[in-house]
Amino acid sequence: MAAKIYTNKDVSIAPLKKKTLAVIGFGSQGHAHALNLKDSGLKVVIGLYRKSKSREVAKQLGFQVMDTADAVKAADVIFVATPDPVIPEVYHQDIAPHLSKGKTLLFSHGFAIHFKTITPPADVDVILVAPKGPGHTVRSQFVDGKGVPGLIAIHQEVSGKAKETALAWARGIGCTRAGVYETSFREETVTDLFGEQCVLCGGASALVKAGFEVLVEAGYQPEMAYFECLHELKLTVDLMNESGIAGMRFSISETAEYGDLTVGPKIIDASVKKRMAAQLKVIESGKFAKEWCAEYAGGSKHFNAIRKAGAAHPIEKIGAKLRSTMSWIKQQKIKQGSRQASFTSSSK
Repeated sequence: MAAKIYTNKDVSIAPLKKKTLAVIGFGSQGHAHALNLKDSGLKVVIGLYRKSKSREVAKQLGFQVMDTADAVKAADVIFVATPDPVIPEVYHQDIAPHLSKGKTLLFSHGFAIHFKTITPPADVDVILVAPKGPGHTVRSQFVDGKGVPGLIAIHQEVSGKAKETALAWARGIGCTRAGVYETSFREETVTDLFGEQCVLCGGASALVKAGFEVLVEAGYQPEMAYFECLHELKLTVDLMNESGIAGMRFSISETAEYGDLTVGPKIIDASVKKRMAAQLKVIESGKFAKEWCAEYAGGSKHFNAIRKAGAAHPIEKIGAKLRSTMSWIKQQKIKQGSRQASFTSSSK
């Protein structure tokens, strides 16, 4: 039986019309949800710690900015838009003490609930609305009159209206324009972590770097290695995104397609799939979640060290040089350690 797809014709935003919605954190997803909900005619307040640099940004965008605890007190629906390892501190200090009966806790990723880094009280609804795209895309698509697909899930149902609230929120941020699918906190969390680690981020970046290293170590120019192993990857992924794998193969040369079909399975072979399955077990067991939370709590020393080493890889230097010649690529300077500045709790 095919999964039901919820679109605008199936969903009303009315359940949120007379409610106050608090967005805790103003990072990638937080700012996108907040802006889209405000543009949808809903009352949104932003909860941040007092010294957050994002307070002024949110005020300039027309939001009422409050201390996190005050935002929770004022709101009917509280969207926890802080990084996974930060959630427990913010929750216990500023959210839990003010989470009265009948309120709704909302997440865009199920990590904290599924792995029990926090345990909400039994008298609140706990729901998930997860757009399948980064915050800037959630926002840009909404502004263009479109939307990105989304997921909803219900972890705890008290009011009898949890699903109604989740769907209304999904409509408010534009996801029902594209289609919303129902899942569970467990399924969203496990598949999201698996995809990030084994395919989208970990798998892809490791494959790119390995290919680059093989060519350079064999004596080929790093510029050629960069073009073939990283630059053209976007072209291929865009074709897959637009037309599927078969569509991508239709669009490339027959030489490339033959190499794809005959050599690809030799590189990404059964042993890789076996290790992927093993990593899935690590994720399902909660071992990865415990490791990541412990790493963060310990000051992220190992994380920062391997992040620094990765940024120093030769592919980064040659890539920066080549991208500077490509006027159509938006240049971004990545400032390490800056992403979580908006989320630190009021104790910092």
